[in-house]
Parts: sequence; C-alpha cells; structure tokens
Amino acid sequence: MKKIAVVILNWNGAKLLEQFLPSVVAYSNEANVYVADNASTDESILVIKERFPSVKIIQNESNYGFAKGYNVALEQVEEDYYALVNSDIEVTENWLAPILSIFDADLGIGIIQPKILDYKNKEYFEYAGAAGGFIDQFGYPFCRGRIFETIEKDNHQYDDEREIFWASGACFFIRKEIYRRLKGFDDDFFAHQEEIDLCWRAFNLGYKAKYTSKSIVYHVGGATLNEGNPRKTFLNFRNSLLMLVKNIPDSQLVGIVFTRLVLDGLAGVQFLIKGKFKHCLAILKAHFSFYTLISKNYSKRASTQKKNYYHTKSIVYRYFIKNGRVFE
Repeated sequence: MKKIAVVILNWNGAKLLEQFLPSVVAYSNEANVYVADNASTDESILVIKERFPSVKIIQNESNYGFAKGYNVALEQVEEDYYALVNSDIEVTENWLAPILSIFDADLGIGIIQPKILDYKNKEYFEYAGAAGGFIDQFGYPFCRGRIFETIEKDNHQYDDEREIFWASGACFFIRKEIYRRLKGFDDDFFAHQEEIDLCWRAFNLGYKAKYTSKSIVYHVGGATLNEGNPRKTFLNFRNSLLMLVKNIPDSQLVGIVFTRLVLDGLAGVQFLIKGKFKHCLAILKAHFSFYTLISKNYSKRASTQKKNYYHTKSIVYRYFIKNGRVFE
C-alpha cells in the first residue's frame, strides 16, 4: 500500500475539482488520491466518476464543515501520512517526494507544510500559510511571507527547511498516528484556525512542525469563503479565542484572553469606522458564542501546556506601531 493519502475535502466544488484535480492526479504517483465529499448537491460526484476514475470517493452524510468533515472521512483512510489539500490548490511536479523524505528521516516531525504561493499572482506568497506559520504571545497567527494584510513577493528569501509553529490547512501534511492520537481537528471549530489548534496540541505533546521550500503548491484562496464574508470574521474571532482557552499555559490564560477580548473590541470599532457593520456584528456574535463554549473547551486542555509557544510578544504592536511588515 502507498504510504501517503492525498485527501481533498469538497462541498459543491465541481468546478474547482475540474480545474485543480488534474494536477493532483498527474503529480501524485506516490499517493492514493481521495475526495471526501460533504454531501454536495452539485455534480461533484459525477465529475469525479466520469473524469477522474482513479480517485477514491468518500461520501460524508452531511456538510460537516472542514474540521468534522475531515475527521469523519479520515476514519476510512489508512495510509501512514495524510496530505489534506484544499480543492483550490494546484500542485507541482515532485511536490510529494520532499515531504516523504522529511517524514522518513525524523520521527519527531509530525506535521509539514510546503511553500504556498498565490495561484492568481504566482510571484507572491499566498495569505493562507505562505512559508510557514508562527504565533505571537496573544495568539495572533502570522507567517513568513505574510503578516496581517502584507504579503511578500517570493524572492527566494524563504527557500529553506526549518521548524515552524503551525502549518496551513490549505495544504497540510500529518502522520496518521498523530492525527488519531489528537483525535483530529476540533469539531467545535467547524472551519478556520482548526489547523493552528491541532498544531498547538501536537506541539504541547512534543511533536515538531516543519516547512520545506522544496515542495511548492499554488492556492487560489477564498474560493469557498472569501475575506469579505462576515461568516469568516465570526469563525476566525471565535475560534481564535477557543484555541487560547485550550492551549495557553494556566499562569497566562486569564490575562491573555482578557487582552484579546479588548483587542477584538478595538477591531470591532475599526470595522464600524469603515462602515463594515456586518463584520462588527460578527465579532459580537463570536464573543457570545465563545462564552457559551468556554467551559466545554477548557475541559479539553491537555495536562501540560508549553510556555515557549510564541515567536514574538505582540505582532500587533510590531506591525501597527513599529511598522514591522516582514518576518524576523
């Protein structure tokens, strides 16, 4: 049996499958390719059966979202390594060989991310992951190649292999045994930031995440839920707070969560000033949803949380006050 499974989660993405599955099928000889379908009502299944007969289909009973959708589907996938790939990803020749090499060389590496470039502007990094993710003391995620809305051109400044804190869910490699040990993504998240939470939980158990520039993919980004959608704002703000409750060390938890709530309020004011009233309302809804889920998610905390999780004290301060626009 092949050691790696490429698993693409799909919901009503027939057009995306037609556009992007050809590269996955062409360049994934080392893998078995699956589409995990979240009860699509379009022609997704028909497209796969007629145009991509080598692709295995897993049919979920409902639209479970990203987190539970993968959890349910991966119960049926037994390869040693999982490659969880968005349906709007174009892969390149030889994208899997460097990943397999890293996994085989070091059992301590549990998660890997390739270089993720922008499909629409291939000289630039893509927002969701870029050249590997990190986090600041207050739980704000950022990447080499992307800090908040500033995206860098790929001048080969991140052509390396190095440890990172989190890998993008757009193209996310993980050992099966670790995914199952951690019980996969957190179903409560539905979508957004569930991959950061999973990486953080793996980090607390002593596993490493790594980035490699030897594997390159191109991501459209926003193809399923674009940046202007208030639903995305809601999920990002709520899930970020849930992630803190689950993973921040006890001694820092109350202070950091309180700080984040205040900063979220400032973000809401900024949305109001810009006339983005639905996004301001989405933050309020995110906070109320967070309050209802605090107890449940606090109970999910591991027995220990590592204190050295963050790369910088405040990326907000460095970006907005010190004008730090690139990774240090």
